[in-house]
Amino acid sequence: MVLSLLLASCSGAVGPQASSVAIPPAFGVAQSAEEKHEPVTILVAAAASVEYCYKNELIPMFEKKYPWVTVEGSYDSSGKLQTQIEQGLEADVFMPAAQKQMGALEEQGLIEAGSIVKLLKNEIVLIVPAGGESIVKSFEDVVNSSSLAVGDPETVPAGQYAKEALTSLGLWEAVKASASYGTNVTEVLHWVAEGSADAGIVYATDAATNPKVKVVATAPPNSLASAIIYPVGILANSAHKTEAELFVEFLQSPAALEVFKKYGFTPNIKATASTP
Repeated sequence: MVLSLLLASCSGAVGPQASSVAIPPAFGVAQSAEEKHEPVTILVAAAASVEYCYKNELIPMFEKKYPWVTVEGSYDSSGKLQTQIEQGLEADVFMPAAQKQMGALEEQGLIEAGSIVKLLKNEIVLIVPAGGESIVKSFEDVVNSSSLAVGDPETVPAGQYAKEALTSLGLWEAVKASASYGTNVTEVLHWVAEGSADAGIVYATDAATNPKVKVVATAPPNSLASAIIYPVGILANSAHKTEAELFVEFLQSPAALEVFKKYGFTPNIKATASTP
C-alpha cells in the first residue's frame, strides 16, 4: 500500500488536490533584465565628430537594448581626451578620430589589450559658407582665402590631417601663419557656418550635419599617407568592463553601422551578428 501511494505521488495522481499545487518557476526565469542587473553608468570619451550620431541615435538604441546601462558622453578633440585620460579621467570607452591617440594610450597600458577595433573611415573636405559665392573652390584656392579655419594640428586630428594634406600639396607654408586654429572640429565648422571664416577644413561627416556650409572639394586621395580611421577601445582601468564590452560590440552591429553610414561615415569592418 505504501509503495502504491509513493508511485501515485510521483506520477502526480495522488488525488484531486494535486492539480491545484502551484509549481514555482525556475530561479530567475520570471525576472526582467532590470531586476537581474544593478544600474550601471559608463562614460564614453569620443571625438567631437561622432557626438551627433551618438546622442541622437546610437546611445538611445543601446540603452533600449540594455536598460540597466546609462551611457554618458564626453566629446572633444581626440588630443584633449587623450590628455584627460592620462590624467585620470574615469572613462570606460575611448573613440578618437585617429589612431595616433589610441596608440599613445595603448603604449602606456591604458587601453585593455585586444579591445581595439578599427571601426570607421572618414574624409576631410574643404567647406565655405553656404550663402553666396566664394573664391575658394579647391584646395589650391586656400592660398587666396583671407581666413582659413582648421583644427589645431597639435591636438585635433582633423587639423593634423588638414596640415598633412596641405603640406603634401605644397600649400601649408603659405597659409599656416594666417590660419585660425580651432580647439576641435566642431568649432571650425561653427566659424565657417557663421561666416567668421571664409573657408575651413573639416570631416565630411561634420559638413553633412550643418546646412549653413557647403563642400567645395574633398582632399585628394594621395594627399594623405593613410586612411582616416576611427578606432574604439576599452580603458584598462574601466570599472564596468562588461558593459563597456557590450557597447563596443553594439557599435559593430549592422544597425549601429547603418547609423554611422547615415551620418556620412564608412564602416571599416564587417558587421557582427549582434543586433540592437
